Amino acid sequence: MTTPSTPTPASETSTSTAASETKPTPRTTTSWLRDHSELGVCALLLALGVLVLTDALTMDVDITQRGPVGPKTVPVVVGIGLLLVAALLAVDVLRGGRGHAETGEDVDLTEPADWRTVALLSGVFLGSAVLIEPLGFPAAGALLFWGAAYALGSRRVDRDPLIAAVLSLAAYALFDKLLGVPLPGGPLMGVL
Repeated sequence: MTTPSTPTPASETSTSTAASETKPTPRTTTSWLRDHSELGVCALLLALGVLVLTDALTMDVDITQRGPVGPKTVPVVVGIGLLLVAALLAVDVLRGGRGHAETGEDVDLTEPADWRTVALLSGVFLGSAVLIEPLGFPAAGALLFWGAAYALGSRRVDRDPLIAAVLSLAAYALFDKLLGVPLPGGPLMGVL
């Protein structure tokens, strides 16, 4: 006969298994870092902010070349902004905030990466960087725009070169003529 104060062997085993199921598993450093992987972005933003601030504050500026705001102002503001964003993101991550996957993104993660497109875009970019000095910005920029359109799938040979030439000339005019950023014109600028 069992009394209410003495548990039966069956109830002892059920309570001991229930207690072992609710016992939390010990957390390792690796699992903590995996759960807080966004801290890597915080560290990157912190390092970038320190780099920008250090570079801005050690910049040599002649007092006679300085305008009302000065060339240090924007880098200092950007550096402080980077440090602030790094601190706020770190606080959010340590309080349990997590980045959520984009629901509107239409990406099939089971498909392999399209390395052909990446290689084509890299080749077009490096080619335009090499050709900008001998051909000038308008010609190299047109090749860049046309090559990027081709690498991304456009096969309209009748209109793509024309659009690329117009975009390149417009970018050249904007930077070289309006903003005063000197870009190499190349041999075609004597003709135009």
